[in-house]
Amino acid sequence: MTLRVRFAVISGAIFFVLAGLLLIGLYLLVRAQLEPVPGWRNPDVVRAAGFEFYPGQAGWEVANQRGIQIRRLYQVGTLESVRNVGLLVLPLGTALAAFLAWRLARVVHRPLEQATLTARRVAQSHDLRERLDYSADDEVKELADTFDTMLERLSRAFDGQRRFVANASHELRTPLAINRTLVDVAVRRPDASDDLRRLGESLLVVNERHERLIAGLLALAEGEQVVLDRRAFDLSDVVEHALDLAYEEATTRKIAIHRLLDSAPVAGDPVLVERLVQNLVENGMRHNEPGGGVWVTTRQRTDRVELVVANTGLLVHPHEVETIFQPFRRLHGDRLNSDRGTGLGMSIVKTVVEAHGGHVSARPRDEGGLTVTVELPAAG
Repeated sequence: MTLRVRFAVISGAIFFVLAGLLLIGLYLLVRAQLEPVPGWRNPDVVRAAGFEFYPGQAGWEVANQRGIQIRRLYQVGTLESVRNVGLLVLPLGTALAAFLAWRLARVVHRPLEQATLTARRVAQSHDLRERLDYSADDEVKELADTFDTMLERLSRAFDGQRRFVANASHELRTPLAINRTLVDVAVRRPDASDDLRRLGESLLVVNERHERLIAGLLALAEGEQVVLDRRAFDLSDVVEHALDLAYEEATTRKIAIHRLLDSAPVAGDPVLVERLVQNLVENGMRHNEPGGGVWVTTRQRTDRVELVVANTGLLVHPHEVETIFQPFRRLHGDRLNSDRGTGLGMSIVKTVVEAHGGHVSARPRDEGGLTVTVELPAAG
């Protein structure tokens, strides 16, 4: 029950009780006023039909009884009229009072509705820089100011966290690049022994994995920022470009890529969306099997566009699907095989999709593998 309905019900109940008490009091007052007074049964004179009858005169008794009867009928009729009118007015007045209270509550409730709409918009857009900015001097202002203060603190905390991740990732890139260069030079030396070459190749694999991890952290930090500069583009073009880039790896892994790309206009950051598509395609190939396949589809459905990426592979349990969008989580509990990524790919996908106001879901395929569906708002 909303506050408006609750206020209307309470107001109607109060009116019903007060009006009921007033009706009872009015009924008792009228009945008391119509009660017999001294001398009304044996008056000094009775006037009827233009004649006056005095005690002891012929016809006085009949005229007196007739007067008593008329007074009683008048008393009963008056009390019935008061009761009937009161019983009719009481429910109608209660309904009218509840309706007026409901309408009045809208005027009082409107500032709270505006604050709620703004808070919902902030929650859905993930833009912590927006504020309620409530200016009226009433009780709602205290609530709005408290909410703005909380948003300010959350914004500073998230910005600080993203800056830390971005700065740390940038700082780690330089020594990793130097390490890769030094190891590569050492491995390519003519006098390098076989053991040194094998050790160097292992170090290069580890170094490459660390570089992918840092790149994933950077993408995750960038994806958590709200996409404010939106540009219109066709999702099918981005997907086609990402599939062309993945062709060589798919050929090496002997994985067939099937594409069904219909026009899917969206608005957002093309770079982030391309990273989203690349992660889905790479995930479909690296968690696949030789001779398997990856199916990529784009289409538009009313005000949404869909990107569906399905792949063959090992059977995926439903409880594993619930955790693949968490950072550093991989399917089948694999945390050591660097060929299957850093465990940030699907979490980056989820972050980028939410930054664009979309939704992502995954479900296991009965034949093995996974089907991931991304929904984004259509452009225009």
